[in-house]
Amino acid sequence: MPCGLGPGDSRRLINGCLHVLHLGHGTLCSHAVALHRDGCGAVLLLGGHGVGKTLTAIAMVARGWRVLAGDVALLDAEQVTVLGGTAAFLVRRRSARRWFPELDLTPSGSEKVDLGPEWTSRVEQPVPMVAAVSVQVGEAVGALEEIDAHTAQTLWLRASGHLLDRILDGTEIVLRSLEDGTATRRRLSLVRTLAARMPVYMALGSPADIARRVEHLAIRREGTA
Repeated sequence: MPCGLGPGDSRRLINGCLHVLHLGHGTLCSHAVALHRDGCGAVLLLGGHGVGKTLTAIAMVARGWRVLAGDVALLDAEQVTVLGGTAAFLVRRRSARRWFPELDLTPSGSEKVDLGPEWTSRVEQPVPMVAAVSVQVGEAVGALEEIDAHTAQTLWLRASGHLLDRILDGTEIVLRSLEDGTATRRRLSLVRTLAARMPVYMALGSPADIARRVEHLAIRREGTA
């Protein structure tokens, strides 16, 4: 580790290195919230920062699901399974209080609270993935629709580069440079494999509405797997 790096930059650099190591073992580090429920496999909630992945996950927890990965999910593209992921499940108090006033998220010194210790579930075996949904929480409501193949590949590609798309404050190191041409081609190959085997759907609406539709999708796809 370079001298003088703070805790935040050290964590980001380590995560970037882990990203490359995971690629060498055929694993994608995807920016997503993963949830699972006994008898129904795992679902992935995709999207950039602030789109409502966490809010939708809270609504799914209320329906009996458990958080498998709070921000980054480790995915086996060949087997289409979730291997694990980050234990932290950070929730923005202001947004959560708007949609879930019943939660005890009173204001404090920090805008974010980690519900991971209570809500995150660890599993011993890989969990088959049954659905992947790009979510957008808001007042508008849209039908659950499958995204075209090219856009789905692009979503997976962006999500799988999440740990490299970071700026380090105390050094000129560019995390993206950790992934050389061979690793990038490997990631692209895994993305194409995953996109071919796991379609991505788009869902707009309130967290509760999206959660309901994602659950129905997961049950339907589980029944046809």
